[in-house]
Amino acid sequence: MIRIALVEDEAEVRVQLQGYVQRHTRQYGTGFAVTEFADGMELLDDYRPVYDILFLDVEMKHLDGMETARRVRELDKDVIIVFITNMAQYAIGGYAVGALDYVLKPVPYFAFSQQLRKAEEQLCRRARHYLALPVEGGMRRLDSSLIYYLESEGHRVHFYTEEGEFVAAGTLRAFEEKLAERPFARCNSGYLVNLAQVKSVQQGMVQVGPYELQVSRPRRKAFLAALADHIGGEGA
Repeated sequence: MIRIALVEDEAEVRVQLQGYVQRHTRQYGTGFAVTEFADGMELLDDYRPVYDILFLDVEMKHLDGMETARRVRELDKDVIIVFITNMAQYAIGGYAVGALDYVLKPVPYFAFSQQLRKAEEQLCRRARHYLALPVEGGMRRLDSSLIYYLESEGHRVHFYTEEGEFVAAGTLRAFEEKLAERPFARCNSGYLVNLAQVKSVQQGMVQVGPYELQVSRPRRKAFLAALADHIGGEGA
């Protein structure tokens, strides 16, 4: 569940944005917990760093969004900030507080949803995911983002990673299931590729880090679709 703080002094806009969050959930399936605040002072009163995303109106009566963001950053270095503003130039100062972006009023659903997707991708990239590999002589903890690809060899799997090559007992299908929530896809029956490490796909070959792997004809369509979804999510 992703936690959103929505800071907006216009009640009707808060209602509208709450509706957008619910629509986004119906469209993409992501769950959100939204807490509303009528102004920056209300947010800052006993502020604790429990939110993942902060949608923050720039022009508010008691404490403007920029000053609110500066004070939030003193307490919370990680929350993703997206400004809501009537004029784009008001959001330029957002770079000083590490804001992700801004949306212009009146806020259309598409623009709001795009910012949610961007924030989700950033949260996903931050989240570390580790695999426990049963290697010869013990166990190895491997950050899945460092993997280039996995190769099947009977009841063993070769891991080609930024930290070197490892061999673990198990099947490719079993590790594929463990990586189901991560950006991995098969380019053929024997290789499971980290889409975040793909550099190019040309003439039936995929460049994954320093490696070139063959993309089989039966897997080509699904593999390219998975890669396009991943790239589209990063740029959303």
